[in-house]
Amino acid sequence: MGRTVVEFFYDVVSPYSWLGFEVLCRYQHMWNIDLCLRPAFLGGIMQATGNKPPGLLPKRAEYLLKDVKRMAKYYQVPIEISESDFQRILNTNSLGAMRFITAIDMTQPQYLEPLSREFWTRFWSQHQDISEPESIVAVAGLAGLSSEVTQELLEMISTPAVKNRLKETTEKAINYGAFGMPSFVAHFNGEPHLFFGSDRIELLGSIIGEKWLGPVPSSKM
Repeated sequence: MGRTVVEFFYDVVSPYSWLGFEVLCRYQHMWNIDLCLRPAFLGGIMQATGNKPPGLLPKRAEYLLKDVKRMAKYYQVPIEISESDFQRILNTNSLGAMRFITAIDMTQPQYLEPLSREFWTRFWSQHQDISEPESIVAVAGLAGLSSEVTQELLEMISTPAVKNRLKETTEKAINYGAFGMPSFVAHFNGEPHLFFGSDRIELLGSIIGEKWLGPVPSSKM
């Protein structure tokens, strides 16, 4: 039986995307899957589908605060969240960051995983900006990119090639039926299966016939 291709659509402004990202990165070496990271733009998905940020509903924001804290501990992902983060998210435009991540995916995809992780770490663990060029440069350095490569990528993010690639990836997610993030699609038995949320990886395993060993699986099967 062939390997199942799993496309993971994410935006670094989404904390649940970080949770799902880390778990799938752990399982990609244990399950019979080919994980394809797909940087997309959450703002574009929200706009296209009429979705609203969960923090805008007071009761949902109250729950989300507790939920992310519990999930971060259970998933062993260093997210730090407080009430002030809701306003911070609403005031943050992740478009530049996601274009930069798209540019690395197009040129040096081996850096895609560590670069994405550094953006989440900066925004969700250190509560620092990810939208200004100097912030992007700092993240790139931590991911191991040279200053020359970083400069080239910064110049790339304003090009039609990068803008179109990010737009196409976002539209691809929408066409699969995505309305938020994280969304991931398993290509199994000749058809795409869409899942929404970091807590649906267990269900993915069930459908593709793989064993779920919790969010932090041991390397021993």
